[in-house]
Amino acid sequence: MVTYSGCYTALITPMDSNRQVDYEGLRELVDFQIEGGVKGLLAVGTTGESPTLDWHEHNQVIEKTLEYAGKRCLTIAGTGSNSTQEAIEGTQHAQRLGIKCVLLVDPYYNGPSSMEIRREYIEPIARQFPDVQVIPYIIPGRTGTQLYPQDLAVLHQQYPNVRCVKEATGDLKNMELTRQLCGEDFDILSGDDDKTYTMMISPDISASGVISVTSNVVPNAVVDMVHYLLDGNPEAASVIAQALQPLFNLVTVKTQEQTPYGPVACKARNPLAYKTLMNVLGMPSGPCRQPMGKMTRGGVEVVLTNVRKVYEANPQILQPVSDFFNVDLKDRLYNPKYIEGLYYA
Repeated sequence: MVTYSGCYTALITPMDSNRQVDYEGLRELVDFQIEGGVKGLLAVGTTGESPTLDWHEHNQVIEKTLEYAGKRCLTIAGTGSNSTQEAIEGTQHAQRLGIKCVLLVDPYYNGPSSMEIRREYIEPIARQFPDVQVIPYIIPGRTGTQLYPQDLAVLHQQYPNVRCVKEATGDLKNMELTRQLCGEDFDILSGDDDKTYTMMISPDISASGVISVTSNVVPNAVVDMVHYLLDGNPEAASVIAQALQPLFNLVTVKTQEQTPYGPVACKARNPLAYKTLMNVLGMPSGPCRQPMGKMTRGGVEVVLTNVRKVYEANPQILQPVSDFFNVDLKDRLYNPKYIEGLYYA
């Protein structure tokens, strides 16, 4: 039986200039994550641009992530969909590869109720694949629907292979109810980097770790923060959490932009800001796949301001990027040539 505690990375899917998957870049990112100490890799979650990869690419990225990682860490396959049949087929492919864990995002857009998510989505998969651990991923801000703690508890009670959730509701009361109803033998993983510390120190939530976006860039630091919390040293973890806060702020970047018809709010959602940052730093990343595009100039400035704060106050946090990818961080962060082409003119 798999238990979940530690830092898992929601892996970015790197692309080449033609927006095709860059498999050599993927290999480098996998090696960087494992060297950074992560316990597992989530292949083709929403951070990995699952909505815009076709299912052949989807399966291929999962297959290559498992191949590159081998037995050095756990590979979790993102096989969720807003079609149960697609999710079953994706899970079947993952199982054939030997993958033991899949992540099922709540069905987006078509908006089933919590009971429907349980009965018509999670249950058929948990029942058909009893040897595969099924991790529901609850993120109503993206999906427009939500599996509630009550239905999650029913699933946990009925299916031994449903014993973990990726929690990205942002609602601490919801998380507390999940712990209350699902019991102590159930793992709650943070799906929001900026809430991991709170979720792990709260005795009414007792999260086991995080599936992190930030660890794409700074795996060592996120791993250290989580390990300190698991080891009962919240003071040391708090120091790291505060140092990482500028990077946590980049999961979504909000700016106000001017148009000929007046100002508009612009929200650069994950993974756009992190892919932009990784391009600046010289890591494998490339562009997002359309309809995601580029940040605005103001958005890029937010990215630069935040990463420079970390570099100037705690340069050791970003040092593994320099060491692994052989880049000059000072040059990359302050030379304007590295942001050329990364924003809308």
